[in-house]
Amino acid sequence: MAYLRRKLLCTVAAAAVAAAGLVSVPGTASAQSATASGEVRRVDASAGRVTIKHGAISSLDLPAMTLVYEADPALLQAIRPGDKVNFTASRENDKYVVTQIRK
Repeated sequence: MAYLRRKLLCTVAAAAVAAAGLVSVPGTASAQSATASGEVRRVDASAGRVTIKHGAISSLDLPAMTLVYEADPALLQAIRPGDKVNFTASRENDKYVVTQIRK
């Protein structure tokens, strides 16, 4: 019982510190976003996914890689594999989402 009480108090304290903006607690931070460039490898507009090979994106703590992003299907209509693109992406609840993309 004492263990559970300590754990609850630690969780409440961590949430209070995060709310004060002093540290980031996973799942409580607002979305981070960044602009980058890369090459489209795959597009699945019907599923709302685009695969982009890009360099490091330090604002999102991403090394250079090929990553599948979620995206609004309407953003992907004119995008094709092989296109060089500039895009804005955000991390929302442990998912990466393209919010803007252009050739």
